[in-house]
Amino acid sequence: MTNEIVVRILAERIISGGLNPLRDRVMQLDDVVNVDYRKAVEDYILMHSEALGENKIEEVK
Repeated sequence: MTNEIVVRILAERIISGGLNPLRDRVMQLDDVVNVDYRKAVEDYILMHSEALGENKIEEVK
């Protein structure tokens, strides 16, 4: 079971290039070592990047 708020924070840090406070560098997907959280973060990123992609396509048309 994952906490959706934590998943959102992790995913948004990865997407925006935010810092990983434990490693003092840019957050990467590999920093998420818990299997359940990693899967949830991957899904969150895919869902939100697809939505961004659709918006960009509509703007070009």
